[in-house]
Amino acid sequence: MNDDDIERTAPTRRLVRERVMQTLYAYELGHEHGGESMEFLAAQIVQPELKGNSELLEFAQDLMRRVMNNLMELDTIIRSLAENWDFSRIAPIDKVLLRMGIAEILYFPEIPPRVTINEVIEIAKRYSTDKSGIFLNGVLDGVLAKLKKEGRFKKSGRGLLE
Repeated sequence: MNDDDIERTAPTRRLVRERVMQTLYAYELGHEHGGESMEFLAAQIVQPELKGNSELLEFAQDLMRRVMNNLMELDTIIRSLAENWDFSRIAPIDKVLLRMGIAEILYFPEIPPRVTINEVIEIAKRYSTDKSGIFLNGVLDGVLAKLKKEGRFKKSGRGLLE
């Protein structure tokens, strides 16, 4: 499947998540070596797809901002739950997807956690390794359990609680 296979008539949150992942991934790979700024990358990758859709553009910008502003906390959570994995050896794309998933679980109370986890897994199936979905699912399930245990799970309303 390539980008041409994605329906172009109406952008979806899946497409937004894919473009956010691509932006964060490009930044992750390039920022230590003089790569482009997050703003430049977002302007090239995210914004062209979402012209005229302010709601989805706002979601994309908010997700990117939440990931970048909370990077240390997100990585600490990943390290605590990715047992038997050296953080530096986790595939960069999987790190980005984990950060996005955890950020959605923590900072987007209106999005059901199962939706977030399923979206992350589907995006991983398209862009990462065959086993990434299983790994990401395990870590994100652990995030849910950890947040519930710590009283940090802030989802409420119909369809948002498990």
